[in-house]
Amino acid sequence: MADERPTPPVLARAAMERVLARAAELQAGRDDDGVELTESQLVELASEVGLSRDHVHEALAEERSRIDLAPEAGVAFSLLGPAMIQATRTVPGDANAVLGALDSWMQKNESLQLKRRFPDQLAWEPRQDFVSSIRRALRVGGRGFHLSLVSEVRGNVASVEGKRSHARLVASFSGVRAQRSTMALVIAGAGVVIGVPLFWTANNAGLTLAAALSLVPALAVPALAISLTRRRFAALVARAQVALEQALDRLEFDGLPPRGR
Repeated sequence: MADERPTPPVLARAAMERVLARAAELQAGRDDDGVELTESQLVELASEVGLSRDHVHEALAEERSRIDLAPEAGVAFSLLGPAMIQATRTVPGDANAVLGALDSWMQKNESLQLKRRFPDQLAWEPRQDFVSSIRRALRVGGRGFHLSLVSEVRGNVASVEGKRSHARLVASFSGVRAQRSTMALVIAGAGVVIGVPLFWTANNAGLTLAAALSLVPALAVPALAISLTRRRFAALVARAQVALEQALDRLEFDGLPPRGR
């Protein structure tokens, strides 16, 4: 008698990835399992289910270079949006060489200075000396120095097998966002302080047209101040995002420059 057992269903690649991802979520939700794997064990396990070892090594490097960003909230966030931006790339070169190249780029091309140094991470901040201020004001070299208003830029690099590294750059504009949101609120408040008494006075005097015109500073000034500040901050962040990508472009397409250049 012929074997009439049903043929097991074949999962497409997308379905397989969804199943594995969901299984990982379910596994993580069981606190009593206590399952832990080394990176090498994880690579072996992933290869058994058909995942490329190269891709797994790259994913592990991305995890090691990950920088946890705290959720943003508050008035400044509500008015102007996020203050944190980041750019990531897998580039040729070992981690130490990539960190050195990023340090050289940030100091030479973005007028930043080293703030903190860690084994696999560097942090930079804007230079405050007179010469650097002149360079930025005159746009020496044709550059805009779009990272000059950051609170901090962090670079985290993790090695990938095969003389490659995963680089992550994170820039924070929390300081300038706080300043600009405060200024926008001050201007908006000034419009209200000027407009409301004028409206009250004109309305009590029976001057309908004057009362209507007095609402302009109370309504238009706050809206205009917040709108312009939001647009300018968004443009600043967008230019800074390009600056981060340019630093990684240099590493990916031009290779590592000799130290000292």
